[in-house]
Amino acid sequence: MSYALLIVEPRGQREQRSAEQGEAVYARMVAFGTALKARGKLLAVESLKSDAQATRVESRNGRQAVIDGPFSEAKEMIGGFFLLDCASRDEALAIAAECPAAEWATVEVRETGPCFL
Repeated sequence: MSYALLIVEPRGQREQRSAEQGEAVYARMVAFGTALKARGKLLAVESLKSDAQATRVESRNGRQAVIDGPFSEAKEMIGGFFLLDCASRDEALAIAAECPAAEWATVEVRETGPCFL
């Protein structure tokens, strides 16, 4: 089964770190991903830039809206994700507990599957 670990971090947190602190945090996440790959659990991983560079697209009632970030109503943003191959939800939760980001963000565990279920 595939599970996504979504790194949900407070907006503005990255700007509060020094360059050295940011690089150290990133290095820990890269090491975590490398270890998951060595264990045969990692399907994909990406870090995402701040939502200040994001754009939202909505289509409602035949009208399309393009909204540039940052998004003032948002208190959190998705900072990245790990896509895992796990035997069970419990295994995905155990891996999420190992994630360094759990120290400064929320690691949301989501099973992949059709959106209509």
